[in-house]
Formats: sequence, C-alpha cells, structure tokens
Amino acid sequence: MTTPDRPAGSTMGDERAARAPWLPLVIIVLAQLQMAINISVLPVSLGPISADLNAPATATATALLLYSLFVAAFVMLGAKVGKIVGERRVLQASIVVHGASMGLMASSTNATMMNTAQVIAGVAAAAGVPTFVVLIAANYHGRQQETALGVLAGMPAVASAVTFLIAGFLATVLSWRYSYGLLVVLSVVVLVLSFRLTPIPRQPNIRIDAVGVLLSAAAIALILFGFNNLQTWGPLLAEDEAPFSLLRVSPAPLLILAGVLLGQAFFAWSRRRVATGEQPLLALEVMESREEKSAVIAFLVAGSLGLAVGFLIPLYVQIVQDRTPLFSAVAILPYTAAIALAGVLSVRLYDRASPRRLGIASFILIAIGLVVVAFTIGHDWSTVTVILGLLIVGIGEGTLLTLLFNVLVSASPKRLAGDVGALRGVANNVSNALGAALASVVAVGLLGMFLALAFDRSDLPPELRAGVPFGVVDFVTDNEVRDTVGATSATPAQVAEAVAINADARLRAIRASFLIVGAISVLAIFPAARLPKYVPAELSAEDIVNEDARDQRRRKDHE
Repeated sequence: MTTPDRPAGSTMGDERAARAPWLPLVIIVLAQLQMAINISVLPVSLGPISADLNAPATATATALLLYSLFVAAFVMLGAKVGKIVGERRVLQASIVVHGASMGLMASSTNATMMNTAQVIAGVAAAAGVPTFVVLIAANYHGRQQETALGVLAGMPAVASAVTFLIAGFLATVLSWRYSYGLLVVLSVVVLVLSFRLTPIPRQPNIRIDAVGVLLSAAAIALILFGFNNLQTWGPLLAEDEAPFSLLRVSPAPLLILAGVLLGQAFFAWSRRRVATGEQPLLALEVMESREEKSAVIAFLVAGSLGLAVGFLIPLYVQIVQDRTPLFSAVAILPYTAAIALAGVLSVRLYDRASPRRLGIASFILIAIGLVVVAFTIGHDWSTVTVILGLLIVGIGEGTLLTLLFNVLVSASPKRLAGDVGALRGVANNVSNALGAALASVVAVGLLGMFLALAFDRSDLPPELRAGVPFGVVDFVTDNEVRDTVGATSATPAQVAEAVAINADARLRAIRASFLIVGAISVLAIFPAARLPKYVPAELSAEDIVNEDARDQRRRKDHE
C-alpha cells in the first residue's frame, strides 16, 4: 500500500523502467495551447480589436466572460459525454468545432460576431478540457504524471507568453485577425496528430443528469453575469443603465445571490441522487474533504488573481500609455514566463514541502509582488523594480496553479479523472471570468472616483467637463481627451489641465487596483492554510480498489 508521504511507485528504478513516451503529452499540450491562445489574444489585441470593431475597450472583457461562462457552465456535461462517447473522439470533435470558431473570430466585423465566436469556442472547450486530465492519467504515472500535470497547468502561461509576442507583433504590423487564422491552422495540425492518441474505453452505462446540468449552468451564468455588470448596473443601488431594479436595488447583486442559491440547490440535488443510487453530474468525492474544498477555493482565487493582473497590464500599456500591442507583449513577458517556468519546475519541491506550506508561501509571494508593482508603476514599464515585482507574482502563481492541480488529482482515484478535469475546468474558467470582471469593475470604478475628485478640485468650468469623454467612465488615451476637449471652446491651458487630470486619475486607479488584488491574495492565505500536509502523489491502482490510503492521508492531516 502507498504511504501517505511518498508518491506511489516513485522509486527511481521503477520510474525509469516504466517511463512512457512524451508524444501523448505533446498532443495534449498543443490542444491546450489552441484553446488557451484564443483567450490570450483578446487582451493583447485589446486596442486594435476595439478600433477595428468600433467597440469600447471593455468589449474584449465581455467576450472573455462569454467564453469562460460557457466553458464553466458545460464542462461537467462535457466530462460525462467524454465517458460515454470516448475521450479521444470527444477531443477530436472539440478541436474541429473550436477551429471553426476561430475562423469566425478572424472574420468578425462587429462585437456580436466576436461574442458568437467565443460562445462556440467555449462550448467546444467545455467538451475538450476534461479529456486532458483523463489522457494524462491514462498515459503517465509517478513523477512523470506530476510533471505532465505541471506542464498542463503551465500551458495557459506559456500561451500568454507566446501569444503576447506573436499576436502583439501581428496586431502591430498586420492585423489581430492573423492570430486567429493561425489558430485555424493549428487546429488542423492537432486533429491530425490526435489519431496517435490511444483511445480510452467508452463507458456506455453513464447517465447524464439533465437537472444537474440546468442547475449548474444557470448558477454559473447568473453569478458571472452579475459580477460582470456590477459596474454598469451598480454594485448596490441601480444605475440608469440597469435593465430593471427591485426597490431601487441593482440587479447585479441579486443575480449573484440567485446564482449562489442555485449552486447550493445543485449540490443538494447531487447528494440526493447519490443517496438514491443514481449518478450525479459531478462525482462529489472530488470535493468531499475539507482539504479538497480548500484547494478548489484557492484555485478560484489564484486564477482570478492571474486574470486580473493579465487584464490590468495591457489595459494600462495600450490604453493609458497608448503603446502598441507589441510593447504590451514585451511588458508582460517576464510575468508570463515566470508562471510557465514555476509551473513546470515547482514539482521538484513536492518531496520537501507540503501543499499547505507551498500554498501559503505562494500567496504571500503574489501579494509582495503586487505591492512592488503598485508602488513602482509609472509611465515606463522597463524599470527593474516593476520587472522584479512581475517576476515574483509569476513565480507565486505558477507554483500555485500546478500545486493545486496536483492536489486535486492525487486526492481522487483515476476513475474520477474526468470529474477532476471538469472541476478544474469550472474553477479555471469561473476564475478567469471573475478575474477579468473584477479587474474591469474595480479599475473603472476607481477611475470614476478619482476623476470626480480631481474635477471637483479643478478650475475647469462645468460646460468643459461635460465635453470631456467621461460621460460613461472608461479608460481613454491622452490624445482622445486632447482631441475632444480641444474641439470645444477650451483654452490651451484648460486642455492641458484636462489631459493631466485624466493621466493622473488613470495612474491612481491602476495602482489602487494592483493593491486591491494584492489584498485579496493575502486573504487567500486562509484557504491555503487548510490544504493537506502530505506531499502530492499519484494514487496507485491499489488505491483505486481499496481507498484506505486516502483515509490514512486524511487522518494524518487532522492529527
């Protein structure tokens, strides 16, 4: 039987003898890259997409939200379909549909087409994402499995690093559309290679919980739409843009509350199905312990922090500094590269430190890095301190994402690998959407507050303030302010004052946003402190038949 503190079958001799080829991982990684690059292109091409589609700067955040919403809402259904039809076949179908959606994205002429393409891509990814974990669990064991999971967890960061360079160059020199055209080509390559994967046996006895699908999808949709519209509709009292109000209360918090209640109804329904001997949409074993629940919470926080940082940096570089997407790529490269390297290399720490210790240390690193960035950010991203801060944040995030992924996989038997993949997909994409929504809501809200305070202290007459493009608060460049105010009766001094107010408010808003994200990272120490004490390890085949090893681990963790 496996001991709680050592990876199963982790002796060097056995691992060398059973070493599997890396080709399946290469294919899985390429499929993951196809899906991850899609959502990475959106923020790096924020400026060109906004100009080309005649959409506001926050339109890409909406597209990202829709993609993440559909992945998170239907990824549990995708895991069940994979078991019924066969994971390899489902992966191939998702690759084809996702590639077609990238073709639609490349030909988009307005924000509606862009959103439609992202919805289709989200549905395709919901089917494909759970297959990654199943295929890794079927092909790799021991340290190879830990490394493979680390590579898979680090792929979004690798996608960001690659995308910010390639997509940044294409958006600057040619067009952002070429990036999505390349994804169509990549989908063809991945489809051809996917036939080299070993088929996973089908499980035709699986039944889909239709009520569970509806409850989970509705809960996720309501929560994400609520968070995404907090700024527009109002965080508490309804704004004029709100579609309706209840006793003057904004619909945004009401949607979030309704989503939370539906989520509780989903888990209650799932427990009822288990009690009656029926199959729930998500196997509750993957979240039955305190440690597993804490890992999911920490995963949600870590993913949200990453997307918030990934949204704030391009927002500032492209909109505030009015720089090119290529410059934005160079600015964020240290951050994304650090995530990717830390995700792969941090598995070497698993024999020396427990998940609890690594989780706490990683959240502390993220908070320290964000504070460094907040106090050193200015009009030049090339300063050593800013780069150092981004590196620290990236190391913390990369370590966390791989660690939490390994904890979830090692805590459940291989027969539940699809459910673990689905849970990871839900957590990852909900956190993506929440991170982007949080960043945009916080940043725009702070910008509006700082602008209002600055204008109240300024000498600008009311008629000129009305001419400044802040009627709907959003990040705008100095040139936009200069052109708009300059077209009025403002004197050159008043134009300069309006530009200065805009620049100062943007900088303050970005700095405060980084500090708020850092504070959230500090609070995340509490769920990290409830992670298991044992070293992440793969459960052996013996553990799948007899789960005494899992009980031993949990009893030891409570000692």
